[in-house]
Amino acid sequence: MRCPFCSSHDTQVVETRESDEGDVIRRRRRCQACDKRFTTYERAEIDWPAIVKRDGRRTDYERAKLKGSMMVALRKRPVSAEALDQAIEAIEARLRQCGEKEIDSTQLGEWVMKELRKLDKVAYVRFASVYRSFDDVSEFVTAINETGRARKRDA
Repeated sequence: MRCPFCSSHDTQVVETRESDEGDVIRRRRRCQACDKRFTTYERAEIDWPAIVKRDGRRTDYERAKLKGSMMVALRKRPVSAEALDQAIEAIEARLRQCGEKEIDSTQLGEWVMKELRKLDKVAYVRFASVYRSFDDVSEFVTAINETGRARKRDA
């Protein structure tokens, strides 16, 4: 592993930890050349299904893109980074379990909305308004009413 500070290849693992779920390994490293410390993460490389867009284009699944879109919906909302990561892990678990080589972006969007509804109702409505292309206020009202019905079912 090359040092991100001085580009030296002479680094040493100081500490190794496994995540709670056991799917990520966190390593603290120290550069022998400049003596700075940094963290690396290891996770299994998985062949993710291709995402089929509404217009038929196919793109590779990108965790960063998924996280970015969820973070836009969660902007200025009281949701921790850990909770967001857990939601992304749940979505990725569904992607792995589906066993398909391709998946429609609409299905992925539904999974995102389900996780956002659990995290934060405002973020859910924000995401749904863009994802479902709301044209007027009545569609917002319908989405808000859906969150109320979901809350009653969960109680």
